[in-house]
Amino acid sequence: MTTKKTVLAYGLVSGAVTSALMLAVVPLIESRKLATSDFIGYGSIVLMGLIIFFGVRSYRQNVGDGRMSFLQGFGVGAGITLISCALYLATFQLLFYELRPGIEETYAECMIERARRSGASDAEILETTKQAHRMVELLRNPWSNIVLTLLEPLPMGLVLTTLSAAILRKR
Repeated sequence: MTTKKTVLAYGLVSGAVTSALMLAVVPLIESRKLATSDFIGYGSIVLMGLIIFFGVRSYRQNVGDGRMSFLQGFGVGAGITLISCALYLATFQLLFYELRPGIEETYAECMIERARRSGASDAEILETTKQAHRMVELLRNPWSNIVLTLLEPLPMGLVLTTLSAAILRKR
């Protein structure tokens, strides 16, 4: 397997997994089960990290003949991350604009409801309400929507890429 094939294969698998889990979370948000949706959401990031790790390891074993520098590993992991994030972003845009328009309002309501149920003070509920409405405004702007969507998987993907490249490097 070549570098490009490794990056593409693992990037597509990672993107498909994170996108499928994102779609699985929507009914949970709509039924007001935020704790479960958060768990699955964070779980998808962990799975993305595992796929990055195994992609970098596959590169080391199959392309690098058991050897790999940190920079080679980082490059492979970053490529996997970027492909995965692109699929994640495309899925979110499809979901947000076509499949479930208005999901941002439902999520905002859930945030406020969660604050109330947790016994938050009136001031804390008011602050949560302001944050929820600000989030809705940001999501409705296409450019900030893209940035906010990528801020979920991209930083963690790059951290996991760095860890994978450091752990798996071998001269």
